[in-house]
Amino acid sequence: MFEGTHVAMVTDFKDGRLNTAGFKELASALIAGGVNGLVPVGCTGEAATLTLDERTSVIKAALSARGDSRNVSVIPGTGTNSTATTIELSKAAEALGVDAVMLITPYYNKPTQAGLIKHYETVARAVSLPIVLYNVPGRTGVNMFPETVAELAEIDNIVAVKEASGSIDQVSRIRATADITILSGDDSLTLPMMAVGAKGVVSVAGNVAPRHVSRMVKAFLEGKPDEARDIHLRLLPLFHVLFVETNPGPVKAAVRMQGLGTGELRLPLVPVSEESRTKIGAVLRQLELVR
Repeated sequence: MFEGTHVAMVTDFKDGRLNTAGFKELASALIAGGVNGLVPVGCTGEAATLTLDERTSVIKAALSARGDSRNVSVIPGTGTNSTATTIELSKAAEALGVDAVMLITPYYNKPTQAGLIKHYETVARAVSLPIVLYNVPGRTGVNMFPETVAELAEIDNIVAVKEASGSIDQVSRIRATADITILSGDDSLTLPMMAVGAKGVVSVAGNVAPRHVSRMVKAFLEGKPDEARDIHLRLLPLFHVLFVETNPGPVKAAVRMQGLGTGELRLPLVPVSEESRTKIGAVLRQLELVR
């Protein structure tokens, strides 16, 4: 379930306020680019600094952009470091009609593996939606072990994991022990992860190059590894430059260069440096993603 290319969408702001028109314009461009899913209000969407009302508005905008078509999933991030708040946000998203929710491992608290299992079990019992686990230890301070993923995969509505530990070994161990869809959480590792069993990606680069990323993932799933490898190698400079500073600063700058959104960030994040902006622009021109 939920194979293919999903995009961890940036959230557009204008003069400090949510800019739903700009967000919907980007969402429409991603859908036109052939992506399989929209993932709003996650880390790339600056969810930590969005109010509850803003989260709701962003999710509604994603659903509106998707329209009646069910070819594109809407999977908002509703995980927090509080189990009770995660349930509240997940129920609210469920009421809006989303296809699934993505739940980051609780950050700051640094729960044990037993704590992670109890957290996800509790949320899974509270909602009927499919759940995508999200492991990103670089942001949360805790790594969800493959054995934990395998145990959680036994729960009916836990169907996928976005794996952003940066470890191919970890992906291999998940694939060997768990019956669950694995999605890459690192653009530069998507193809290597797919080689050991991942079925797609939740992509930051997809904000900027949806057609290219979608084509790479589709080619591999269709049994065309050479084509997928060629696209991967061509996109590698983009995958790297989008993390030259803290995400989503670089990707917001890139999207802005393409004429989509304002590129505005919400404090404590600030715009990328001129040096970084120059590097980003050079890569976009090299890949013909801007004129």
